[in-house]
Amino acid sequence: MTKKPIRTIAALMLVCAALLAPSCNIVNSFVHDDGVVAKACGQKLYRSTLESYIPDNTSAADSARMAQQYIRSWASEVIFLRKAERQLSKAERDVTREIEDYRRSLLRYRYEQHYIGDRLDTLITESQIGDYYETHKETFNLSRPILKVRFVSFFKDSPYRQEILDKLPSKDGSGQRDLDSLAYLSAIRYIDNSGVWTDAAVLSREFGTDWETMMSQMKNGYIVIEGEDVRAAYVFQSISKGVAPLEYCRPVIRDNILSARKRGLLEKLEQDLLTEAQDKKDFVIYGE
Repeated sequence: MTKKPIRTIAALMLVCAALLAPSCNIVNSFVHDDGVVAKACGQKLYRSTLESYIPDNTSAADSARMAQQYIRSWASEVIFLRKAERQLSKAERDVTREIEDYRRSLLRYRYEQHYIGDRLDTLITESQIGDYYETHKETFNLSRPILKVRFVSFFKDSPYRQEILDKLPSKDGSGQRDLDSLAYLSAIRYIDNSGVWTDAAVLSREFGTDWETMMSQMKNGYIVIEGEDVRAAYVFQSISKGVAPLEYCRPVIRDNILSARKRGLLEKLEQDLLTEAQDKKDFVIYGE
């Protein structure tokens, strides 16, 4: 991304002064001949650094706002670091081991991702999904209802109120098209999940309540809760307990199968590396 210098350095100076002048004399001066725009705990923030943070074609107002945010963040980091260095003991300040551990973990993670990316089989057949489902059915017991549902919210004074409610259960093409048109004209929000399963907890967020309260309002397939607006749903099908159907579990099953394959690849990688190192005498266990 190309960068653009801040247009009005005088405006930046005012921003800096208003922002940081009250804060423990952090800013002793603003723009000098050497381009310093702020100081904190003996460290300097240069104009070039600040300019590099402002994207090209940014308005003057947005430039000032972004400058404020950057200066605050920079000063906060510097001040916190100075405080930590003064308050922590020598042993607490020594982060050499943590840095090395993090470096090792990061390098290992990156290599593992390359290894997996080159070898992971992402093709999962319906047969494999079905076999997994049958083998692990006990893990798919429902903890709350799932629904096939159509949801809409609209203003209380909408002239289409009753027509929308009447057409929510529509299953035929013309009724569905009419509902879509009405929703386009007057709905605040419209969700048609009549063909897919939805977690009751997810739907309840649309009503601004918990799922138990939401389900207690269901009557003749309708859930209607009125507040500042009208929020309504028609439930085509629901399952409250027992094992969730395969179609609902399919995304989770796919993730589980891929995760298992990744674990298998990583276990094989580790074993292969150990074996290779032993064969090359790079890894020796004494006493074996």
